[in-house]
Parts: sequence; structure tokens; C-alpha cells
Amino acid sequence: MSGTVADKHAAFRELADEQLDASYRLASAILRDPASAQDAVHDAFLTAWRKWDTLRDRASFPWWFRRILVNTCRDRLRRVTRHPTITLPDDPRVLSGDPTNVVHDHAELDRAFAVLSTDDKVVLILRYFLDLQTDDIARLLDIRPGTVGSRLHRAQARLRTALAESDHAEAIS
Repeated sequence: MSGTVADKHAAFRELADEQLDASYRLASAILRDPASAQDAVHDAFLTAWRKWDTLRDRASFPWWFRRILVNTCRDRLRRVTRHPTITLPDDPRVLSGDPTNVVHDHAELDRAFAVLSTDDKVVLILRYFLDLQTDDIARLLDIRPGTVGSRLHRAQARLRTALAESDHAEAIS
């Protein structure tokens, strides 16, 4: 990408501005904490700016940046040593493709979601919050579509198990 530093900055800012709201929603869905989501988006934009010269086609910026953001969120989740209770957004799209036949109690789903691994959380968010198809998730995570399918299957099973354990724990108490 040639041009002056001012041209480079203007081009980056224009593309970044288009992605800001969607990026914050995605980071919030993955991290479940507004402050962490803001920090992740900020860090991802800094990373993207530093790597700006490696982007060959500006038309691919949304996918390129989304990959950076997802990886930033995954790294943040991996660094967390404890699993706080999370709150799902009230957005009905989160539950629209719920593999657990629609959970009505957000707190119950929050508890079940909190025990999942980082990879499980990310693949479920990309599939059911962003409504991405397997090929798109594979492209974003740089893995094979078959791997996405198996991760989704295992993540859904783990979520169902966690929800069933939550139901069992409530029945005992």
C-alpha cells in the first residue's frame, strides 16, 4: 500500500470506523464484559494498524480485522484465571439458534457458558451470535471446515451437559 502516511492513516481510519460497532458487539459477546470488550477492540485496532502494510486487498479488511479481533479475544480469555459469572445480552439473536432448545433463564445459560473452554465459547459465538456458516468460521479461525463442525458438535454437547448439570444442581437445592 503506497502513499503518504496521511493517506495510509485516512484509509485505515475509514475502514476501521466501518467495523467499530460490529467489532464491539462481537468482542462483548465473546468476553461478556464491556470494559474487556472495549480493551480488546482497542488492542485489535492497534494490532491491525501495526500490520496494515501486510493487508494486500483492502476489500478483505473486514475478515482480516475480524480474525485479529477474535484472536485478541481468545488470548484475553485464555489469560483469565477465574471464570466470573457472565451476562448474556438481551438480544434475541443470541438464542435464536440455541442448540439447547431455547434456554429462558439467562443466568442458567451464563453459568453453563462460563464453564466452556475458550475455543468452545468462540465457535459458539461465531455460529449463533454472528450467524456465520461453517466455511466462514473456518476462514476466520484459519482451520478446516471439518474441524469447525467437530468443534461445534463438541461445544454444543458440553453446553447441553453443563445446562443439565445446572438443572440437576437446582433440583438438589
